[in-house]
Amino acid sequence: MTHHLTRDEARRIIVRAQLLDAARPSDVVEVAEQLGTISIDPTATIAPAEHTILWSRIGWSYEAGQLTKAVEMDRALFEFDGTFRPISLLPLMLPWMRTRPLRESTKEWIAANEKFRDEVLARLRAEGPLLASDIPDTAAVARDSEAGWYGPNQVPHMLDFLSRTGQIGVVRREGRHRVWDIAERAFPADLPDYPADEAARMLDERRLQAAGIAKQRSPWTPVGEAGEPAVIEGSKRKYRVDPRAIAALDDDADGRVAFLNPYDGMLFDRPRLREIFDFDYVLEQYKPKSQRKYGYFAHPILIGDVFMGMLDATVDRENEVLRVDAVHQLIPFEPEEDEMVRAEIAELGEWLGVRVAEF
Repeated sequence: MTHHLTRDEARRIIVRAQLLDAARPSDVVEVAEQLGTISIDPTATIAPAEHTILWSRIGWSYEAGQLTKAVEMDRALFEFDGTFRPISLLPLMLPWMRTRPLRESTKEWIAANEKFRDEVLARLRAEGPLLASDIPDTAAVARDSEAGWYGPNQVPHMLDFLSRTGQIGVVRREGRHRVWDIAERAFPADLPDYPADEAARMLDERRLQAAGIAKQRSPWTPVGEAGEPAVIEGSKRKYRVDPRAIAALDDDADGRVAFLNPYDGMLFDRPRLREIFDFDYVLEQYKPKSQRKYGYFAHPILIGDVFMGMLDATVDRENEVLRVDAVHQLIPFEPEEDEMVRAEIAELGEWLGVRVAEF
């Protein structure tokens, strides 16, 4: 069965799937289970990505310590590839992690550094958990300087490789630095074991659950055969839709204001944003200042299911103030919408523990 959806319906499905409607989730784990991934990024014009992503869903009751507890104490979440993910996803990922295809250059680097790999694993097994700085670099061959952000030290490269292949994991952070241990200690011992094809199918279903609507082979949200086919008015693209989201369309759906961190997963699929939300989003972080229209790290403003503005704001910790440099209105605000945005900015300042400067 192919579902025929209006753009309004498609937007409502996506907004609800991303937990950005009025029915706020209650805790960190609930958000992670629905979204699948929570991006980690230290850029903190307002707050690091992982915290603003959670605040934009949970609201004023979210505290940073809740994320730390979920990851380090409860082990309900784990860190992987620059994101926090619910532990329920790990058994779906492990078959792929263990058999993932490697670039030829990576194969050659690993083959040349087999002894180095074994030494890193042995040290973690004997002494872990450890920081990368606790592990000596005994690599026989260095990776190409373009292969990562770490410079000449080969230890971070090896740790990332071992992590991506499921042999080690991050157990906590010290500041922004990851602390590593072998997989047997980093992850729960009682994870279910799925055949590779079943795990892949279930992972596609979880991706679609988070997206609500996605293209089958989207580079941002590949969902395979999960869900059911859908056509959206005005579009020739073929989408897949979560049937549970279709069933919930008749439920009352109140909107609200949400400020989205530029690394929020809601924003990753730019073609979907353009086609369904009519929102052509460009992150201006890497543009020269003279070419920026909305600001270095402006946060898109979602009102209901429409992207109506951009918030350019910065926390001045020295003076304990949130400075709002601009609220760009992509679509002119009605008085009620302006009031809602101002109220959300006030809540943001309260959550950050600073006053909001006049704007």
